[in-house]
Amino acid sequence: MKTGAFQSVAGAIAFQESAGSGRPIVLVHGNSASSRAYLRQLASPLGARRRLVAFDLPGHGRSADAADLSIYSLPGYAGILRAFAKAQRLEDAIFVGWSLGGHIVLEAAPDLPKAAGFAIFGTPPLAVPPAMEQAFLPHPAMASTFSPGMTQAQAEAYVAAFFKPGYSDIPPSFVEDVLRTDGRARAELGASIPKGYRDEVAVVGRLRQPLVVLHGVDEQLVNGAYIAAQSMPTLWRGAVQKIADAGHAPHWEQADAFNALIDAFAEECG
Repeated sequence: MKTGAFQSVAGAIAFQESAGSGRPIVLVHGNSASSRAYLRQLASPLGARRRLVAFDLPGHGRSADAADLSIYSLPGYAGILRAFAKAQRLEDAIFVGWSLGGHIVLEAAPDLPKAAGFAIFGTPPLAVPPAMEQAFLPHPAMASTFSPGMTQAQAEAYVAAFFKPGYSDIPPSFVEDVLRTDGRARAELGASIPKGYRDEVAVVGRLRQPLVVLHGVDEQLVNGAYIAAQSMPTLWRGAVQKIADAGHAPHWEQADAFNALIDAFAEECG
């Protein structure tokens, strides 16, 4: 696996790349996570066959904290994604986003005309203003989403909500990533939402490229019924792809099933 760094307006952006080849697949992680969340893709048979590229958002993982706090917003993160794709010649990639990463992918999608396709999971498309109570399920962990600081116990509780109820093999790296994240990234993201972002319901309704939506059947944070009710004309296979025995992090909990779906989608995208 190759590692590197890209110099952006937010500072150094760290990334990892698998050994595979062909059309690239760019993986965008979620809030308070890092590219390590995709290790079960990068270091898998999927990564050995296909070129997977995962980067750390500003203020996350091995990337620098942003000096300009406006970077910690959907438009700011989308700008980093576009710049990264251009610098690394990934503009014709398939762009995959988990949770916040999915919102970033949707924010950037209209400005990625060469993209072969898009994939989101743990990401309910939000209109303007957002219907948060319909899009998300009530869960105590949601209170930490935009919190500037978290204790060890709060970080552990937040990460536990990523997985299906009773999941016992929670990776320590997920908790480490939460504690490493620049707390301003969460706080500024929350503060930025009223200031503006692209209407994601409109984005998925107007997409020309294929879109795959994956959803863990035992999701604790996102309302699957809300997602299924959205108009998504280019939705792959005409339906949300449900992954059994998985919650908000199906790419980790059921990596084989997740990887098979991404592989099949990539195959159909050429």
